[in-house]
Amino acid sequence: MSQARLPEGDWIRGISVKQPYTTCILTGAKQVENRSQPWKPGWVLLHASKTLDQHALRLPLVGRTIRGRQLVTGAVLGVARITDCHQDADQSAPCSEWAHPEAWHLVLSDVQELPLPVPARGQVVPWKPSPDLLQRVFQQLPDFQP
Repeated sequence: MSQARLPEGDWIRGISVKQPYTTCILTGAKQVENRSQPWKPGWVLLHASKTLDQHALRLPLVGRTIRGRQLVTGAVLGVARITDCHQDADQSAPCSEWAHPEAWHLVLSDVQELPLPVPARGQVVPWKPSPDLLQRVFQQLPDFQP
């Protein structure tokens, strides 16, 4: 895919997620990502942080989801679209088994995994990917339509 076919301007951000949660998102099982602050809806590059969440590796929900998959870190592994950002009402049932109380829940859809990881540095906050990084990512997704 040529860079010219992608929209111009500030249409996509990067989101860095610790493993094994990045892989849980890529499997389609984890459709809610927890954050301390709200995020705007839109497209994001799914970046696996260099840090592994060791505690999460012992959770049965995570173990069942990632079974047999490699946990790549320090790379963009896919793209997704944030369709909603909300907090659950006080004392209400969580919106997902992945949702943490009092966190902002980013609802993810249209998740597309890359065939090959693209090494990249991420950040805790929403980050703007470089044109070179976008080109390397979208070369692997020739049918991508934002």
